[in-house]
Amino acid sequence: MKKVNIPVGRSDFEHIRKNDFYYIDKTGLIEELLKTDATQVTLITRPRRFGKTLGMNMMAEFFDIRKDSHALFEGLSISENKALCKDWMNQYPTIFISFRTVDGLRYEEAYASLYSTIENLYTAHFYLMDSEKLIAPQKAFIQTILEEKAKPMHIKNSLLKLTEMLYTHYGKPVILLMDEYDVPLAKASVNGYYKEMLSTIRGVMSVLKDNPALCFAVVTGCLQIVKESIFTGTNNFVSDTISDSRLDEYFGFTQTEVDKLLLDTELTDHVDEIKDWYDGYHFGKHDIYCPWDVMNHVKNLLLNPATPPAAYWEHTSHNDIIYQFISTTEADVNDKFETLLTGGYIMEAIEPNLTYDILHSSEKNIWTLLYFTGYLTKMCPKDIPEKLGDGSFALTIPNTEIKRLFRKSVNEWYLAKTEASDRSELFDALWKGDAERLQEYLNDTLFDTISFYDYQENFYHAFLTGQLSRKGYVVKSNRENGLGRSDITVKDRKNRRAIVIETKVTGSESDLDFLCDKALAQIVENQYNKEIEQSGYQQVLCIGIAFYRKQCRVKVAD
Repeated sequence: MKKVNIPVGRSDFEHIRKNDFYYIDKTGLIEELLKTDATQVTLITRPRRFGKTLGMNMMAEFFDIRKDSHALFEGLSISENKALCKDWMNQYPTIFISFRTVDGLRYEEAYASLYSTIENLYTAHFYLMDSEKLIAPQKAFIQTILEEKAKPMHIKNSLLKLTEMLYTHYGKPVILLMDEYDVPLAKASVNGYYKEMLSTIRGVMSVLKDNPALCFAVVTGCLQIVKESIFTGTNNFVSDTISDSRLDEYFGFTQTEVDKLLLDTELTDHVDEIKDWYDGYHFGKHDIYCPWDVMNHVKNLLLNPATPPAAYWEHTSHNDIIYQFISTTEADVNDKFETLLTGGYIMEAIEPNLTYDILHSSEKNIWTLLYFTGYLTKMCPKDIPEKLGDGSFALTIPNTEIKRLFRKSVNEWYLAKTEASDRSELFDALWKGDAERLQEYLNDTLFDTISFYDYQENFYHAFLTGQLSRKGYVVKSNRENGLGRSDITVKDRKNRRAIVIETKVTGSESDLDFLCDKALAQIVENQYNKEIEQSGYQQVLCIGIAFYRKQCRVKVAD
């Protein structure tokens, strides 16, 4: 197998190029952005792990006046544009800053993390202390930051001041590259200090407002936060989201790029599984793969060609958003969720501008959040049999990886919810053989349960087993009993009593009674209860349950 260095977890463009790691050429992004270089701020939003940081790092290497990057870009598409490279490559003072590590359970912790990020940036530009063009107050400002004596107002103005000092030192306006700008706000929203962090980040963003020292800025994140909330006063503001088509091919891998990668690594036999697991995102007009997944799987396949696909993207961050989503009590949301999990799509209006403090305030915001963060994607218009309304998308789960992530989350949520519930009513009805009460309890619970198996037998089996487990009883599923295999047995060893349950599933409500009787007859015919009685249990109840979608019929043998 061909030796190829796959750069997993590496977002340092210089390191990748100098060490001969495999690089999929995204330098066309620079040309595309410079077509509108009069735009002061370009905000690019994409889900996590779609190459935002590597793209920003690549641009920093290209523009930074302190570097000579010609060798790094040799052979890449941007190098063919000689005039552009002459005018822009290593010609401008450049600030590259990422807020992806700004986090904390309390505001004080997150602020300290932000301060550290700013301090590291100022350390990288410490050479300004020797500049003959800077005046004493400017150098004092640098010293204040580095000696950790800066007040909150200093931090809020830190990027603005740095652009002014770089402009003064070089005599050229500054290119600002700000990565993961919304991470501090996302963390603040989860941990309860959103207002404090919003005030701080709004101050930091003042660097973008009517700043003569700024050539242009590129800002990346997951969400496009309402302009009035954070970018107030910013002129020439242009956004590019996953709904737009201008930059869609520069974040994530296109089919052509994946085909070439698999050809270069001699892994073309895996094209179908990679497409099934990691493709399916529709950004603008392009069909896009998640690059983090593709690179991880290719690297593992090079080590062991028998490696099965895995959920690499799932483990790059907490997936709390899914739990918040599936725990909603709105029945309409659950119905739509079931549609998605069974391979269907839903028609939803998308709100392009959000703030993190209202993300979960409406159903519309929930779908918007799932769409912009990569858990859902829009369908291609040609695949939609119905007409879309203004601002509406047909949303679906993009691929097998995300579908399994949703299903895993549903199972974990259901188990936690069931374990926390009392269920005394359920077991009281069971041991008393009260079919009417048991049927009512199960129907109510089924109505609130999310199904992703299209109401197949394994869904009901898992549903019942979950309801009966972890209450001190011995619960066995599909255990050999008597002359056949009963669906579920429940044993109460302390009181020497047991229950045998046989289930049936029907596609017609009219068959519920018939199949319930058939289930009871099967218990008797195959003597599922006899072995249990012979092992010393004094009471063995036989229960037949027939299911149709979200309702059931329960009968107990006399």
